[in-house]
Amino acid sequence: VQLVESGGGLVQPGGSLRLSCAASGFTVVNYAIGWFRQAPGKEREGVSCFSRSTPSTYYVDSVKGRFTISKDNAKNTVYLQMNSLKPEDTAVYYCAKATNYYCSLSWSASGYDYWGQGTQVTVSS
Repeated sequence: VQLVESGGGLVQPGGSLRLSCAASGFTVVNYAIGWFRQAPGKEREGVSCFSRSTPSTYYVDSVKGRFTISKDNAKNTVYLQMNSLKPEDTAVYYCAKATNYYCSLSWSASGYDYWGQGTQVTVSS
C-alpha cells in the first residue's frame, strides 16, 4: 500500500492549490480517505475526509466553504481543492487511508493505517 501526495507549493493569500493523493496497493472506492495537516509547532489536525457512506464528505470548520475533497476512482486518486487560501493554512498536508469505509469524525490517527509522505503548502505574500 502506498499513498503519494503532490501539488503543494507556495501561493499568495487568496490563491488556490489542488493537492493529489495517488493510491496504490488498494482501491480508494473501498475505503475512506482523509486529508490531514501539520503546521510547525502544532499538532496534526484533520482537514477533510471522503467516505463511502452518506454523507460522503466531511470538513473541519476552518476549511468549510473553501476546500473541496473529491475522488477519481478510475485514477485511484483523491484530490483536495483548496481555494481562498490563508496564511494559517500553511502546513504539511498528508493523505491517509482509513481502516474502514467511513470517516472517523474524531479525526483520530488511529482510524488510519497508511499515510503519505506529505506535501508542503505555504501561503505567504
